[in-house]
Amino acid sequence: MNRILFASLALAMASPSALAASQAEGGPLQAADIFSLEMARDPQISPNGRWVAYQRRSNDIMTDQTRSAIWTAPYEGGANRPLVTGSGDYSSPRWSPDSSQIVFIANENGESLLKKVWVDNGRSATLAQLPGGAGNLSWSPDGRWIAFTMFMPTPEPQVDIGMPDKPRGAEWAAPALVDETTRYEFDGAGELPSGYSQIFVAPADGGAPRQLTHVTDGSISGVSWGPDSQRLYYSLGGREADDFDFREADIYAIALDASDPVQITDFPGGESSPRISPDGEMLAYLSTPRREESNVDNDLKVMSLSGGEPRELLADLDRGFNQAEWDERGRGLWVSFDDRGHTVLGYAGLNGGLDRIRDDLGGMTFGRPYTSGAFSVSGNDRWAATLASAYDLANVGVGTRRGLANRLTDVNADVLGLRDLAEVERFTWASSADGQEIEGWIAYPPGFDPNQSYPMILEIHGGPHTAYGPQFSAEVQLYAAAGYVVLYTNPRGSTSYGEAFSNEIDKDYPGQDVDDLLSGVDALIARGFVDEDRLFVTGGSGGGVLTAQLIGVTDRFAAAAVGKPVINWVSFALAADIGPSIYRYWFGVTPWDDPETYWRRSPLSLVGNVETPALVFVGGEDRRTPVFEAEQYYNALQIRGIESRLVRIPGAYHGIADSRPSRLLQKTGHVLAWFEQYDPANAADAE
Repeated sequence: MNRILFASLALAMASPSALAASQAEGGPLQAADIFSLEMARDPQISPNGRWVAYQRRSNDIMTDQTRSAIWTAPYEGGANRPLVTGSGDYSSPRWSPDSSQIVFIANENGESLLKKVWVDNGRSATLAQLPGGAGNLSWSPDGRWIAFTMFMPTPEPQVDIGMPDKPRGAEWAAPALVDETTRYEFDGAGELPSGYSQIFVAPADGGAPRQLTHVTDGSISGVSWGPDSQRLYYSLGGREADDFDFREADIYAIALDASDPVQITDFPGGESSPRISPDGEMLAYLSTPRREESNVDNDLKVMSLSGGEPRELLADLDRGFNQAEWDERGRGLWVSFDDRGHTVLGYAGLNGGLDRIRDDLGGMTFGRPYTSGAFSVSGNDRWAATLASAYDLANVGVGTRRGLANRLTDVNADVLGLRDLAEVERFTWASSADGQEIEGWIAYPPGFDPNQSYPMILEIHGGPHTAYGPQFSAEVQLYAAAGYVVLYTNPRGSTSYGEAFSNEIDKDYPGQDVDDLLSGVDALIARGFVDEDRLFVTGGSGGGVLTAQLIGVTDRFAAAAVGKPVINWVSFALAADIGPSIYRYWFGVTPWDDPETYWRRSPLSLVGNVETPALVFVGGEDRRTPVFEAEQYYNALQIRGIESRLVRIPGAYHGIADSRPSRLLQKTGHVLAWFEQYDPANAADAE
């Protein structure tokens, strides 16, 4: 099977003309197709509801990068047109209140710029240079101001160690990096410079940006305007004063005159994503309760800005909210949340009740089938959202509260429309642990015949508090194209099934989630088309934890691919970028106070039982599950004499598959090559 894959890989690297020839052939998804995949992101419907601007992300075979342009489409349907394109990367389109202009972030030639474009003629202008990058871009309701956040550096810690003066022209080694807190690195960024993100405003007609906040502890997020255009509201969390606890945050307001910020909320836990009602009287926000559990979902709350206690909306829903936006009359909020592997767009009335509008938001990751999705709403209660399926990445869809909907884009018709994709089927079974129903999905190889016998790959998601769903996955499709039946699942611990289900593994991970996975394999084998001697398992991050745990308790898998795992919970808690802030939630005790618990839950403790040939892979710059976690496991396997291989992807952080197209292919290619090498059917053929 891997001979087919690597032939496709060679074709993919060859030339654009070879790529086109490959696509014209039809048949299953090819590795070369990955370089032609596109997705729509960040759909922004205009305030008048007539247009949608969106970020169109495209893979580029020549640069091995994913680049973004800004396109527009009419709400009623019709021709999409590129509005902002070029050699740079363009993101965060935001409409002016009169729907005539869009501001956006441009990254060109290593420089970040705030730009504006007139929609009717495509004429653009640069409003400001952004030396610290930008985020949280928004336009004031009166159209006069653009708000954004930008990183502002502060002096690095200095220690007088008596170094002599450096002679002019001398070339010395870089000075030592000095840190005095646990906040010194982050996955995807690497070493963190000293400094903080601050809120700025710039005149919409051009002029120098003006700094409003002067934060010296914590991180700003969720910036939004009040309807009077005189105040900005934001969440401040992750403060050193709170031991960088990502679950502690409060909401503040700051006026345009940059007077001292006013604290709006001060409750235990986190308050984030503030949104002010159209009449300026109510605050809606997402609330993370302060509980010492490994997973706590976001609640949706509203409170009067004139005082009083907050009120929770949809308290009986038992799902975590991702996003909430007021309707134009302030009678309710548009919301999104994950439910049993689906991302739902809904409408929550202030007086109760929930209308479920769509359950097919998603498609915003190339690699694995995680839940995702984004939406925006117009001044006349039309919506735009990323709609997706198991057979395509995100496209732009639009509609109304009444359920009328239309899909405006079909960005992969020229690629996926030519392929015989794996059919995806929902699949449930009872866990052997306690009989609880577990949900998953089966991807069948193209041309599947239920009367034949197939090898199977169990693919396990990370997190562990995340969820898979019926979403397109390039990795799953490539595995199926290589001839495997693929089972991907949401074992206990997964989100979107309620807090009780996600916290079944609280202070006990890995635990009975292992039973859920093995029961799923048994249930699939019972259907009669999976060869019990040709079972394979892989997963990344939390899925890497469970893959290592599985082969430590059973030898039924012919081979395993352990991706970017946590192998030793002590080293993870004390050295990963988020380790020092989550030990309290996942263990409730420090490693030195209860080393036995940390060791018992570490897959490394089971390495003496492993007999399964194991590939171990990791990004070379991974800070989330650091490289040394994978190296510990690999070296232990080598010491034991177990067939094993270590694969490090240079330059990749934790998110290997979605960082560059070729890295996705390196990952899947190495996994498939390893599985073929240890496939019993190939050994039998060799005899």
